[in-house]
Amino acid sequence: MQILRISNSATFRFALAYVALFGVSVLLLFGFIYWSTITLIEGQVAQTVAAEITGLEERYRNEGISGLEEAISQRSGRGGEAESVYLLTDSNYNPVAGNLRNWPETAIADGRWTVLPLYHRERGDEPILVGARSFQLPNGYRLLVGRDMSARASFQQNLQEALAWGLGVTLALGLGGGWIFGRNILRRVDAVAETSRRIMDGDLSQRVPREGGNDEFDRLAGNLNRMLERIEALMTGMRLVSDSLAHDLRSPLTHLKGRIELTLLGPPDVESYRQTLEQALSEIDTIQTTFNALLAIAEAESGVSRTRLETLDLSEVLRDVQELYEPLAEDKGLRLRADIETPVYVSGHRQLLAQAFANLLDNAIKYSPQDSQVLVSLTPQQEQVEVTVADEGEGIPEADRKRVLERFVRLDTARSEPGSGLGLSLVAAVARLHESELALEDNNPGLKVRWVFREAEKSSEEEASSDSSANGK
Repeated sequence: MQILRISNSATFRFALAYVALFGVSVLLLFGFIYWSTITLIEGQVAQTVAAEITGLEERYRNEGISGLEEAISQRSGRGGEAESVYLLTDSNYNPVAGNLRNWPETAIADGRWTVLPLYHRERGDEPILVGARSFQLPNGYRLLVGRDMSARASFQQNLQEALAWGLGVTLALGLGGGWIFGRNILRRVDAVAETSRRIMDGDLSQRVPREGGNDEFDRLAGNLNRMLERIEALMTGMRLVSDSLAHDLRSPLTHLKGRIELTLLGPPDVESYRQTLEQALSEIDTIQTTFNALLAIAEAESGVSRTRLETLDLSEVLRDVQELYEPLAEDKGLRLRADIETPVYVSGHRQLLAQAFANLLDNAIKYSPQDSQVLVSLTPQQEQVEVTVADEGEGIPEADRKRVLERFVRLDTARSEPGSGLGLSLVAAVARLHESELALEDNNPGLKVRWVFREAEKSSEEEASSDSSANGK
């Protein structure tokens, strides 16, 4: 089964295709070497034979047939190991001189180069391969001059064997390498598939294993694990929202239903009906506020709002929120001080930022004692912008500062004030959307919220607007 899976894998097929391509390349290379070498050897043999013929031709021209016969006898009398072959016959093909037994039947005395199997006079009954040229001489004589090409045949055979071995080794290494490579890839793919199966079964804590080599699979595993962490966080948050929503909405709905039932059980009274409707409207406002906060958090955490980010003047957004909450601060006897430098540009979502700043100011005012101060500041730094909202209330213990950024978390000290526990969780979600840094610190006394953004460059239209405003002033 494992063999079938590996052989059917894309990696193994790719390795097989690469082996085939490499094998064809080796075959073409060896073929070129073979053809070039054989052609070179045969050319050298032909040149040697041509030189022999030239010498014999000169001897024949100077001394006639007797001189040619003597020259052939001298050259062919060097022993059976000589590579040159000669044969001079009369008109009846009877050997006159040379080291061949007889005139080959297939040899045509036309002076052309040919390769023939011939029988040497001193080398037994095994024919030898000879490259030769043959001529018709006056008086019916025939002359054959050649060169033993057994070395070429031996080299040709060795080269063919080397080619066969080379192709065999290439195929074996390619198949073996493809098998090992395919098995390794399949093992890592199986790890991803097994992790996916466990996640589909409901275990969101599973992660794709990494081998520490920082290769493509490790980088892919890292990205998948970050995605899984995000999915797990969203799913955990969704379960928390469902549980908390059911718990936090049960009380206002129960109160709403109880008041309406009590009113209907009592005697008809316009004033009691009106009072019950007003209380019901208040409970509905609380429920609607909770739902609106949850929708805003969902919008910020979904990432869809990132497509609607724009370069905006953060000081304008913060100034508008500060002016909106000044009457509320005055009614509670607080001093709302603003230290906002203008203009300061960031890339952001105007509506979500305004809602997040409103939540911070609302909390600061809500939990500040009378005759205290709430400070809102906006300070540009090196390529950054820092927004600070500080109050002089009871603050938040350091151990609880991370927990209060979760949904529906309310500390015991805050339960005396109305709220759903979604304000700071919305701020945290908007901070993540803007890839900014949010920190809760001690204000000694009170709480200081530091929110740091990356500063954005002004667009050309905004620069023109700023210049015209400055000129108008």
